[in-house]
Amino acid sequence: MWVAAAAGLVTGVAAPAAGASSPSGAPATRAPVSGAAPAVGGHGPGTGLAYHGSAYLSAGLVDLAVTPRNHGPAAVVDATVRVRWSEPLADRQEMPEGCTRSGRQVVLCRTGALAADGVGERIALRVRLPGAPPEVVLEFDTVWVGGAADGVRRDERQRVLVLDTGDPYHF
Repeated sequence: MWVAAAAGLVTGVAAPAAGASSPSGAPATRAPVSGAAPAVGGHGPGTGLAYHGSAYLSAGLVDLAVTPRNHGPAAVVDATVRVRWSEPLADRQEMPEGCTRSGRQVVLCRTGALAADGVGERIALRVRLPGAPPEVVLEFDTVWVGGAADGVRRDERQRVLVLDTGDPYHF
């Protein structure tokens, strides 16, 4: 699913219900993900996480502001959003509290707790892309430890195309 300037998008992701098990039959785990944040912990029937915000690209510098939103009927104890960049990030980056690099093209950020049908705290990132590419694709998804997630994989991702036009792209 692609998102461009001034388009809205809501994707749903179901968290494992309390006591749920993985496809192998083992209990679902809730261990930390790469030190960024604990996995999403759903209570009740499920959650529907989406990420809304804006991104701006200019001469290889990307300003990204993302606000997590739980569109589901169950609270989320904590979650981690993964942002994949279509271009590698410059080696030296300053990450805000709650965010960490995970490879050359991935940043993980903690969302914190989200009430049912609630809005989380804004996450702001400023990253440098070497070579000042004319565009970058950002892919957002929620990291679920142990692979526990909604069975409909296409619902778990948002993609945003950001062009070096000097304009903010909203999603």
